[in-house]
Amino acid sequence: MSSSSTFPSVLLNTGVQMPLLGLGTYKLLAPEDVYRAVDAALAAGYRAFDSAAVYRNEADLGRALKELLPKHGLTREDVFITSKLGSEDQGERAMEGALHSLSQLDLGYIDLYLIHWPGTQGLVASDQRNPGNRSQSWATLEELHAQGKLKAIGVSNYTPAHMRELMQSCKIPPALLQVEFHPKFCQTELRSVCEEYGVCFQAYSSLGKGELVTDPVVMEVAKNCERTPAQVLLRWAVQQGVPVIPKSSNPDRIKDNARIFDFTLSDTDMQRLTALDCGHKYCRDPSEVV
Repeated sequence: MSSSSTFPSVLLNTGVQMPLLGLGTYKLLAPEDVYRAVDAALAAGYRAFDSAAVYRNEADLGRALKELLPKHGLTREDVFITSKLGSEDQGERAMEGALHSLSQLDLGYIDLYLIHWPGTQGLVASDQRNPGNRSQSWATLEELHAQGKLKAIGVSNYTPAHMRELMQSCKIPPALLQVEFHPKFCQTELRSVCEEYGVCFQAYSSLGKGELVTDPVVMEVAKNCERTPAQVLLRWAVQQGVPVIPKSSNPDRIKDNARIFDFTLSDTDMQRLTALDCGHKYCRDPSEVV
């Protein structure tokens, strides 16, 4: 990672810097949409991009970057790429799944590769094979990390119990945990578990699937600091040192979402937003997965 972007970054336990802001690519399905979003993001200073096997856009993202990096005067080393192992490949198919991600992206290596979900597709949440499959997937990621194909490895949607289980059995600790995080779901216990283990805590669904931008408190804070509700929600996270990956296919919104490092929320505004915490999830709940 070079310092070609002025955005702040966070230090992972691998010794590598990861940008605090990345572009999420969930639901970016058409190649032209991926291309346009990546072009707008690079122009706005984004240097991190988040994909996953289940998003079915790894190949399009890889192609777009290969075409667009030279246009923006950048190289592969200037960007940070995250992808994720699908739950259909959890367990004995993990090697096949991870190698498929590597070949789809075709960028030489992946900066950060995550186990996307603690469960296994086709198994119920209570199935006792889930922990063994997770463990097997992690061992595979450790192997590919040792080969330099995955520069950092981590997990997504893990609960405190899943994290503790992993920390007891892993040879290489996860660099990062990516989970749902916003003012209505502050994940206090999970954040303290990550802090205890030296694992970076990263947010997804920062805008609560778009619903939080119309929350009266968020709107009032935004009005007072002359920012958009989306910028306020993203700033609330990064001001706590939590990386964010807002997704958008709209070039103007991609640009707007990047304008979160040139203002600060007051302590009062931060507290007002955090006080919205009520344990409300907008996404799937992994807590039932054994």
